[in-house]
Amino acid sequence: MGGLRLLGKTLGSTYWRLRFSGIENIPAEDGRGLLIAANHQTYFDPYWICIPIYRTFRFLAWDAVFEWFLIGRIIARLGAFPVRLEGAGSVSSMKESLRVLKEGWTLVVFPEGSRELADGKMTRFKQGAARIAIDAGVPVLPVTIRGGNKIWPQGGRFPLPGKVEIFYHPPIDTKEFLAGEDQRTRANELTSALEKVIGSRL
Repeated sequence: MGGLRLLGKTLGSTYWRLRFSGIENIPAEDGRGLLIAANHQTYFDPYWICIPIYRTFRFLAWDAVFEWFLIGRIIARLGAFPVRLEGAGSVSSMKESLRVLKEGWTLVVFPEGSRELADGKMTRFKQGAARIAIDAGVPVLPVTIRGGNKIWPQGGRFPLPGKVEIFYHPPIDTKEFLAGEDQRTRANELTSALEKVIGSRL
């Protein structure tokens, strides 16, 4: 990860003018799991998010991406494991997500499920990230990626130069979502909170 982090800093600062804000909100590694939830604008998002975070990572990625020559190798090196968007694969991915969080890993999830379009507007968040965080009893670090929609959005063939900003928001303690309501209601409330926070910097 050290070599990839250095490469990311160098390439990101020169080609994409990559800037980070709110890094003081990133929890130090203390043996407790952490779920990072971010909007999704480019295939570089997991890479960019990880650069200033010194924790052990895993993250969910669409299974088809692992077949891509460059991106597939990078995400595998970063600790990704595949998720199928439908069917039994999603169940096994949920179980693996809970396992790694309970073992103290940091898990990166994109609640939109797919990249945003060129206009940069977030698509509707799915409940999976919220359910995983609540079930694992770990905090959530919301992250906003801004400008990536102009770099490599859904529908774009190649990445372009430009400016990208990454905002790390204060962590959300999932304990407040653990009592008093059924699982679906709690997950809805946390999902709505994440959409509001992450969308506030777009």
